[in-house]
Amino acid sequence: MQSNQLKKILIKARRAVFSEVLGNNTTLLKGEGYDFVELRKYTAGEDVKKIDWTISAKMQKPYVKVFHSQRELNITIAPVLGGSVYFGTHKFKQEIISEICAILGFSCVKQGDSFDSFIVNEKVALNTKKTKKLFGVPSMVDKIFNYSSLGHHVDYKTMTNDLFKMVKKKSIIFLIGDFFDISTLDLRILAKKHEVVAIIVRDKFEESPKALGNVNLIDPQNKKLFAGDMNNSLVKEYEIKIKENDHNLYEHFQKCGIRFTKIYTHEEPISKLIPLMSIR
Repeated sequence: MQSNQLKKILIKARRAVFSEVLGNNTTLLKGEGYDFVELRKYTAGEDVKKIDWTISAKMQKPYVKVFHSQRELNITIAPVLGGSVYFGTHKFKQEIISEICAILGFSCVKQGDSFDSFIVNEKVALNTKKTKKLFGVPSMVDKIFNYSSLGHHVDYKTMTNDLFKMVKKKSIIFLIGDFFDISTLDLRILAKKHEVVAIIVRDKFEESPKALGNVNLIDPQNKKLFAGDMNNSLVKEYEIKIKENDHNLYEHFQKCGIRFTKIYTHEEPISKLIPLMSIR
């Protein structure tokens, strides 16, 4: 049975997708086959390769033929659900990830594109099979929202190798997670085969924590207890490591040609997803 919070996520995401101009141009992939739509006058700044010179010669003005791609996109939605997503000062990261997955799923339905989903941590497991039906979205989001992420850690090497093997057709793969401790992250092989889009989900407190003094904390990935003094010195050391982690992360994405954005738990995901999913 769906919880009230899950129902709110689904209603909010569906309303956002079907009321906003979202999902009309979600990829840089080009179609392999095209349908002729119309003939129109050339506009300054357009690619001159699109000009139909035969028609233009007859009309004494430059004209271009407009085509629509026949190719259906294959979308894979892969939330990375290690124990660290079970955290948030405004909303839990896992809740924001669920909302993002709902937006992506409804966007696929709106476009008529098929999508499947995997849950990723120390292993990669199929979450929902490929579909383009509306009922596929609540089924996917329900499993992600209610997934018990505590006690799980993320193995990036396994994630990359398994997705490479399991996603057969060339696809757009959305990786959604917090991307901490990325020393083993290497997406080069996956990015060569597919178009990879990364969505980083964080809580502001994780990047700029406050000194809390003596604390007893439990690591949500291994459930080990940390007892100590969370003083200013420790906070500064931690912040330096986070900045190094993110510098290496962004650099890796750029080298692999991976588009990415960061969404915080206090933000509305739709505003960050619209520019990310548009052709530039």
